[in-house]
Amino acid sequence: MISRGERMANYVILSVFAAFALYPIVVILAAALGPADSGGTAGLANFAAAWEIGRFGSYLRTSLFVSVFVVVVSVVLSVMSGYAFGTMRFRGQSVLFYLFMLGIMMPSEAVAVPLYFDLRSLGLIDTFWSISLPQVALSVAFGTFWMRAYFRASNRAIVEAARIDGASSWRILWQVLLPPARPAVVTLTVLVFMWTWNEFLIPLIMVTSESLRTAPLGLAFFQGQYTSGFTLLAAGSVIVATPVVVFYLFLQRHFVRGLLQGAVRD
Repeated sequence: MISRGERMANYVILSVFAAFALYPIVVILAAALGPADSGGTAGLANFAAAWEIGRFGSYLRTSLFVSVFVVVVSVVLSVMSGYAFGTMRFRGQSVLFYLFMLGIMMPSEAVAVPLYFDLRSLGLIDTFWSISLPQVALSVAFGTFWMRAYFRASNRAIVEAARIDGASSWRILWQVLLPPARPAVVTLTVLVFMWTWNEFLIPLIMVTSESLRTAPLGLAFFQGQYTSGFTLLAAGSVIVATPVVVFYLFLQRHFVRGLLQGAVRD
């Protein structure tokens, strides 16, 4: 049993780490709400000015379309591939699985340049697909590992009972195994959404049109071309980060539950 002194020490340590984590956020928010460097605007007017000058409406729309597409396709493919690797046995299974794992072990920086030339040969550079398809591939690699671990730890008795009742593999996946796997799927959804929304390198390399810039890429151009002041840049940073924060807070309960269930246990 934890003593009162140990409990207080834990609270102190956690408070210190929380202060370190929250300090940059507080600084950015204070700067975004403070008076502008030119002395013109202050408070919420800084967000309106940053939105108009930085054209964040277009950038956020592109990021939203890309993120939704990547999340939907990646999660569906990850569930199916994780189910296959976690519950089935077939020839070449181990080799194929470790081939999937290369997507986790290899950073995107290592494949960005070869991928650019491959997509250019297919005529996909500077298109929606050049941003979304590489991120689908990277996300499916992790998603397969994540869902495979969950399905391998699932109740085998339920699966066998469903097979005895004549259920097909497709029906076992979607009607038997997937409903209890909602926390793991939600956790995967949140992770893929955050990774896709914050991705910077792939959009930077793959697109040149301003209409296809994502929010992080637009923020970088906003810093370099439109303003040199820290206040509007802080406001733009808050605008770009807000959708991720809202999405996480909305699904926080399921996200934590998925982690506590040990979805990556093998």
